[in-house]
Parts: sequence; structure tokens; C-alpha cells
Amino acid sequence: MGSVLQAMVKLQSVENRLRAAKAKLARCRRNVIIQENQIRTLQNALEAKKEEIQLTTIQSDRLELELKTRDADIAKLRASLNTARTNKEYAAVLTQLNTTRADNSKIESQILDLMKDIEVDNAESQKIQQQIDEQKGKLDQVRKESEQLATKYEAETDQIQCEWDEAARQVPAEQLGIFKRVAETYDGEAVAIIEQNQGRTGAYTCGGCFMGVTDECVNQLMTKDDIIRCPNCTRILVLVPSQE
Repeated sequence: MGSVLQAMVKLQSVENRLRAAKAKLARCRRNVIIQENQIRTLQNALEAKKEEIQLTTIQSDRLELELKTRDADIAKLRASLNTARTNKEYAAVLTQLNTTRADNSKIESQILDLMKDIEVDNAESQKIQQQIDEQKGKLDQVRKESEQLATKYEAETDQIQCEWDEAARQVPAEQLGIFKRVAETYDGEAVAIIEQNQGRTGAYTCGGCFMGVTDECVNQLMTKDDIIRCPNCTRILVLVPSQE
């Protein structure tokens, strides 16, 4: 393997470490975001429950007002019974009075049901608020741990980045540009080792996509220090020392 391909292999090794370090840094920061999203979800649920309580309270107050109006009507009907002049008039007032009482009884039942709903919703709101308080406590701990880990991983990333820059300086500009483009396509995996199938002499595959590689490509890698790319996935192909 020539100096260019050796530099590519070294750069790939550092690239893998650099991406792993960056992934750890991103994960520790993402833990804070996840915790914040959990709190935000609970807060939205609490606001929705409060709005529900408010609407139920408005409905209950409206029924209470209607009930007071009907109670006043009942008082008037009772007075009318005492002043009724005929049996027919008395019977008509009594029927209206009984109907109003029955309607009032239904309204009272509706009000009781609404009050129960409000009581249940208030209990649920208190439970959600407790969960929010607990999650906020966890958030403080997660944020503290995340900051500590982030400091560690940032230092690790910076150190590996310096190694990457040094390794990249050993690769010619044109080949480095190819490496970067392929690495972006395959999440950092720009270099693939050619694998030889066991029991089949001359049968080679790309270690990245596992598609066949011709003997001509292998021969070129054995004799030249040029970039040979997989015809299928376009990764940069290299041989392990035992194949050379």
C-alpha cells in the first residue's frame, strides 16, 4: 500500500474516532433537550386541563344562575296557588309548578355532575403539577451532569480534531476532497477494505456495500498508489497488508 492510501487509512481511523466523540457530545446535550420536552409536554397537559376546568366552571355558573331564576319562578307560582279563583286555574298553576320543579331537579343533577368533573380535573391538575416539579428537579440534575460530560467530550473532540487535521495534511488536496465527499455520504465511512471470499480464489467484495470487485481493481491496488473507488457505492477501496 502506497503512502497516499496509507494516509487515507489513517485518516479514516481518526475520522471514526472523531465522529464517535462528536456523537457522545451530541447525546449528552440531547438528554437535556429530551428532559425539557417532557416538562413542556406536561405543562401543555396542565394548561389544557385548566382550560377544561374553566369551561366546566362557566357552564356550572350558567346553570346556577338559571336555577336561581327558576327558583324565583317557583316562588311566584306558589303565590299564584294561593290567589287562584277556580279549580281549573289552580290545577293549571300546580301543573306548571310541578313541571318547573322537575326541570330544576334535572338542572341540580347537572350542576352536581359538573362539580364532580371539576373536582376530578383539579385532582388531575395537582398530579400533573407534581410531575412537573419532579421533572424540573431531574432536569437540574441532568443539566448538571450534561455540562460536566460536555466539557469532557468537547476536550476529547478538540484533541481528536487536531489529530484529524494532522492526518489530513498527509493526504493530497484532490484525494482529501474525495475522502470528505464520500465520508459525508456514508456517515464518515469513506474507506472500505476489500474482502476476499473464503474458499473462492479471486472472488473479492467491497467491505462497505458487499458488492463484487473485479480482479483488475485489486491488481491496480497492488501495483499503484491511486484511489480506486467501488463501482457500486463509490467508497475508496484499500487492501489489508496480507492481500498485498
